[in-house]
Amino acid sequence: MYRLALSIIITLLPFLGLAASESSEIKYSKTITVATDGTGDFTTIGDALKKVKGDFEDPVRIFVKNGVYNEKLLINYTVNNLTLEGESPDSTIITFGDYASLRNMGTSGSYTLRVDGNNITLKNLTIENSAGSVGQAVALHTTGDKIHVTGCRILGNQDTLYASGRNARALFDNCYIEGTVDFIFGAATALFRNCHIHAKSDSYLTAASTAADNPVGYVFHKCKVTAAPDVTKLHLGRTWRPYASTFFIGCELPGAIVPQGWHNWGNSDNEKTARYGEYKCYGKGSDESGRVTWRTRLSDSDAARLTDPTVIFAKSSDWKIK
Repeated sequence: MYRLALSIIITLLPFLGLAASESSEIKYSKTITVATDGTGDFTTIGDALKKVKGDFEDPVRIFVKNGVYNEKLLINYTVNNLTLEGESPDSTIITFGDYASLRNMGTSGSYTLRVDGNNITLKNLTIENSAGSVGQAVALHTTGDKIHVTGCRILGNQDTLYASGRNARALFDNCYIEGTVDFIFGAATALFRNCHIHAKSDSYLTAASTAADNPVGYVFHKCKVTAAPDVTKLHLGRTWRPYASTFFIGCELPGAIVPQGWHNWGNSDNEKTARYGEYKCYGKGSDESGRVTWRTRLSDSDAARLTDPTVIFAKSSDWKIK
């Protein structure tokens, strides 16, 4: 019954009066430069962020020169219209080592970089949680709306990327994301385009907690999924919340993907509500003949809509998606 409801929702989405977003070249009113060697305006990213609190009419850019920045950073909810851009994704590194059980900070407090502001772009950065295999340890936590992460490397182990906020939208382009347990998780609507997803242990790629009234959770489009050589048992996702929504469309899947593909997190009731599925994936792990029977089967038109940001980001007319 729920899968029928999903099909109806997907069919109706294009008729919700959504205007197509148009690309536009950003003109920055101000650029702030950060460099560890003192050749910029600031030597730390944190100090630069202190200068950009507030809702700006014109975009502001923080340009970060190559270097290792041992910082725990928060882009708070008052910040809007900001780009944080590194000189190169391999050599501009933001790293920190907090983890959930340290001083009882919990998963939400363990981030290296947290983005609570809206209309924020992260570009050409490495964002790393260096804590190691110590339980939940978030590298990037996004809660804000209209978050665009492009050309970034997001590194960690358990809970690497926390894409949260039940009304939040996030777009990940050409990113590398690695981890171990449930390393992409949360409630946001997030589209991953041409990303490389790498699993470092037997576990689950995703743990979406999509709200019941949110038509779309996570969508992976034309992504490459790889696994470490010793990984042999990998699930595409498990239901952190009953209405978890995750789809892999046109993705390359490794042989480590288990035949069942998806997991109900030990609760058969989740099978009635979860929204999971694949469409025209390829690779050794793409055979759907052994998949769970409760997954959603997508049509050509369903797949086209789920990979169109002007559809799944339901208020996309207010976001100039680049």
